[in-house]
Amino acid sequence: MRPDGMTILESCYGPTETGDRLIAAVSAQGMTLMARIDHAAGAAKVGYELPPTEVFLFGNPRAGTPPMQAAQTIGIDLPLKALVWQDAAGKTWLGYNQPDWILARHGVVGHGAAAMQTALTGVAAVATGAKP
Repeated sequence: MRPDGMTILESCYGPTETGDRLIAAVSAQGMTLMARIDHAAGAAKVGYELPPTEVFLFGNPRAGTPPMQAAQTIGIDLPLKALVWQDAAGKTWLGYNQPDWILARHGVVGHGAAAMQTALTGVAAVATGAKP
């Protein structure tokens, strides 16, 4: 299943390496990593098992502020996020919400969606080894 507005890529690397490569690519693009959330570690703390599952929050205020000026509600979807997870078959995946979908959700047109998409496509390709 592919949720509406989400791009999902299979990674050539394991989940930890994919996440580390994502962080390096985000930094190389001039964006800031704001958080790395390890859902599997959180699950383990309460006695549950979850395959490797991490969310990465990252962005650049120069790109994110104009859409929020147009609709402050977009702040629920920014900064940008990427999800890295390993499925039951051992495959690693990277997914992210498409910027045009995010903006449309809040009734915002333009405001850098193309630039955000280009940046996400690039960092996802580096992180997963996929062709952009």
